[in-house]
Amino acid sequence: MPKVHRPRRGSLQYWPRKRAARIHPNVSIDSAKVTVEGTRPLAFAAYKAGMTHLIAVDAVKGSPSFNQPIAVPVSVLDAPPLLVLGFRCYAASGRSSVASFDVYADGVPKELRVSLKSKHKAADVEKNKNVDNVRLIVSTQPTKSGIAKKTPEIFEVDIGGKLGEKIKYASEKLGKEITVGEVFNEGQFIDVTAITKGKGFQGVVKRFGIRVRGRKDEQGHRKIGIHGPERMGRILYSVPMAGQLGFFRRTEHNKQIFRISSDGFSPKGGFVGYGAVPKTMIFLKGSIPGSKKRLVVLRAPLRASSKGYPIAIQEVSVASQQGMKTR
Repeated sequence: MPKVHRPRRGSLQYWPRKRAARIHPNVSIDSAKVTVEGTRPLAFAAYKAGMTHLIAVDAVKGSPSFNQPIAVPVSVLDAPPLLVLGFRCYAASGRSSVASFDVYADGVPKELRVSLKSKHKAADVEKNKNVDNVRLIVSTQPTKSGIAKKTPEIFEVDIGGKLGEKIKYASEKLGKEITVGEVFNEGQFIDVTAITKGKGFQGVVKRFGIRVRGRKDEQGHRKIGIHGPERMGRILYSVPMAGQLGFFRRTEHNKQIFRISSDGFSPKGGFVGYGAVPKTMIFLKGSIPGSKKRLVVLRAPLRASSKGYPIAIQEVSVASQQGMKTR
């Protein structure tokens, strides 16, 4: 039989393997590393509802199915608008920037006022000459989504453009909402960051994909054969060992947006474990990390792909998913 080869599942570029600090990821993106049109936020957040598929015309020249309808899997995200609570000013400090002061809107909801403490106003930004960057402080609005949740997530979002334009944009958006249509467009490529599904403490077969030993080997068929050389004084970090699997912060690059709509979406019977998307929804090509109901951060791409998939959607599947088995 021919030799079966595949890459190792346990890539050593992710190390150490340990649980994420929180269930939703932080938004780590530098406005100097991405290029956007105009002055707009560089990231958005949405809740993962589930997956479905759509029928689209294959417009990729050279493809065997060119000009023929094909089925494309898509992830469905529930994207209620973000509420701008305020913005944070950063001052240059050596090679990095440090948070200087915050400016908050007047109409901040009562349940969020406990964690927001600042007496600065928007006029203080122009007086301070040390400010070199401004980032929005936004809050999700889960009550406007299909998820049965009340506590919002609060995080920072960077803004694209020049410093003066950033300050003006942040001042105008105080206390207002930001929709996904103001941040991204249909057909655009984005990076998706989320916390993967947690699988708990697992052995080396599932965690690293090592081969299960045969019946004539020593007992312990799902263990590694040796931990290292005979005279090694320690075990190297690259030796497969049992431990935590899943609940990691992971980013997938260049996921294309197929559709942004405010009409909502739901298959027959709703998404299993989620329900229906009531208003704004996003179709992303392919799968994304994370489980249902988990917050997913969408950001401007760090290395945007030039090979876009032409969008010619004919039909979107609304078949019931109640009888499907999930792994």
